[in-house]
Amino acid sequence: MNILLDLSFDGTNFCGFQVQKNGVSVCETVQNALEALFGARPDVKGCGRTDAGVHAEHYALNFWAETAIPLEKLPLALNRHLPDTVRVNGARQVPEGFHARYSAHQKTYVYRIWNSPVESPFEAAYHHRVSAPLDVSAMDAAAEKFVGTHDFLSLCSAGSAVAAKGDTVRTITACKVQRQGPLVTVAVTADGYLYNMVRILAGTLVEAGRGALAPDAVPAILAGRDRALAGPTLPAKGLFLKQVDYPPEALGL
Repeated sequence: MNILLDLSFDGTNFCGFQVQKNGVSVCETVQNALEALFGARPDVKGCGRTDAGVHAEHYALNFWAETAIPLEKLPLALNRHLPDTVRVNGARQVPEGFHARYSAHQKTYVYRIWNSPVESPFEAAYHHRVSAPLDVSAMDAAAEKFVGTHDFLSLCSAGSAVAAKGDTVRTITACKVQRQGPLVTVAVTADGYLYNMVRILAGTLVEAGRGALAPDAVPAILAGRDRALAGPTLPAKGLFLKQVDYPPEALGL
């Protein structure tokens, strides 16, 4: 059967989701657990790449397996073979044609910023600290300018194979900045993302929050199609994949 897993992982010590030669990946770790449980190493389809150090609240992947284990018990069985930094939250059967990446309708990422001159002793691994006061209203006004279908080449790091092909148009359906005490979050929902797109978008919004960039400058940044026009790429540790959305028919509902 085709099985969909919902994962959470702390990306701090992983080289990303995709298997790589230069470090331990989330994919390799999950495949090790599947092999230990099933006695075979299934091919795994992830919902997308994540960079080294990026975390996930809900990452989706699918694989094919023959198993007598009830799917409601599969998460507990797999978690016994996984490190504490990776947890399977749920498992379900999906149609034969389901693919975790290509069947996805949209994905939501959240970037976490700790806006305080004093670092948190508890969550320093899960946010980027900005000591200067940030104007969240200005950040949110700038965020609104990113919503819509645009060419996001200005928010793409060099070295992107997708960008090299000229495929840089994406649709952002929601982009919101909120504050809760010292924690400022940037939430972005889109149909797809370019290399480092959310981290650059968040860095651009920080510039708006610092007063170094007017919110109305965002359209010109996008129109310029030049990475140098946008803000810095913020560190990976503040980025979380929050949610992957699939149409009901993709899930067989």
